[in-house]
Amino acid sequence: MKVLVINCGSSSLKYQLFDMNDKSVLAKGLVERIGLEEGTLKHTPKGMEKVVISEKIPNHKVAVKMMLDALLDENYGVLKSISEISAVGHRVVHGGEKFSGSVKITDEVMAVLKECVDLAPLHNPPNIIGIEATKELLPDVPMVGVFDTAFHQTMPEYAYIYGVPYELYKKYGVRRYGFHGTSHRFVSAEAAKMLNKPIEELKLVTLHLGNGSSISAVKNGKSIDNSMGFTPLEGILMGTRCGNIDPAIVPFIMEKEGLSLDEISNYLNKKCGVYGVSGVSSDFRDLEEAAINGNPRAQLALQIFAYQAKKFIGSYAAAMNGLDAIVFTGGIGENSYVVRNMICEDMEYFGIKIDEEKNKVRGKQADISSEDAKTKVLVIPTNEELMIALDTVALV
Repeated sequence: MKVLVINCGSSSLKYQLFDMNDKSVLAKGLVERIGLEEGTLKHTPKGMEKVVISEKIPNHKVAVKMMLDALLDENYGVLKSISEISAVGHRVVHGGEKFSGSVKITDEVMAVLKECVDLAPLHNPPNIIGIEATKELLPDVPMVGVFDTAFHQTMPEYAYIYGVPYELYKKYGVRRYGFHGTSHRFVSAEAAKMLNKPIEELKLVTLHLGNGSSISAVKNGKSIDNSMGFTPLEGILMGTRCGNIDPAIVPFIMEKEGLSLDEISNYLNKKCGVYGVSGVSSDFRDLEEAAINGNPRAQLALQIFAYQAKKFIGSYAAAMNGLDAIVFTGGIGENSYVVRNMICEDMEYFGIKIDEEKNKVRGKQADISSEDAKTKVLVIPTNEELMIALDTVALV
């Protein structure tokens, strides 16, 4: 059985084609700059060199067509016929309260996704466009939606209700939703395997650290809290997102800088975070290099990031009444031994202590705890695409 996994952004489309018999990736790729002057398709078949095609890609339907053509190409394709695709799994950022798990995509599901656009105006519209474009080109192939928010639907009410009038929750769905759920679910299950314990007996803090970062408390296999909230803007500061700030700062900046609602939203999402603090970059590799070279603002940005992550680990340990392991994942979590070390430093009270040699690992699964650590520290590369493929197979 072959499953195609698609993740659509506003001007991009990522894809992976899985052979679910052995869970291998037959091909993967990225279509970029959709709707701009010149777009590109980067297609990598299993065991072959990357193929790059540049041409105008006016919309997502054309992007999907390019992807399918690449998969079928006689020189670098991996399919003989489109009928070999048994199902398509789509990543969808926001399912609101409607979905606590993955679902087959129907007309009713599409209607609900459109209702959730107000909750994720930057993310859900391209997800919907991608689904509609794929359905048009593959009308007879079953499709599944896998939601970033679904894993966090187990959060208790006292964890997701904000301190605003309750009527705003009932009328507009103003509450904490949490994000990166597919990643947190995947690494939690992998952590249980590494620890050789049932997930139902574990208390984990999972740290998905990347350009967008979120931290979850996973108790007995269920998410009970997540650092992101009503939107992916809340939580620790990120590449360009501000994370938690005093709400009064927003109107203050608007007045002082003369910003409109759209402008302040763009400002908080794209001009802040470690980029805003450092003035260097939103890329942590650039930050680490600048910090090593003595840039004080780059050093400060990294210190803030690590300090805020520490606070979430501590608060979630308190919320779960214990902690068996913390898990690092995401581009930064999997690859930056500097950030992992800064976060775990001076956490002995929680039983967290890492081995400096073991911590030098990059991009592969590892236990980096010291021998005498009471709380395990694990590095687990996430695989959201495989998780989406597995959910898709289970449903179709």
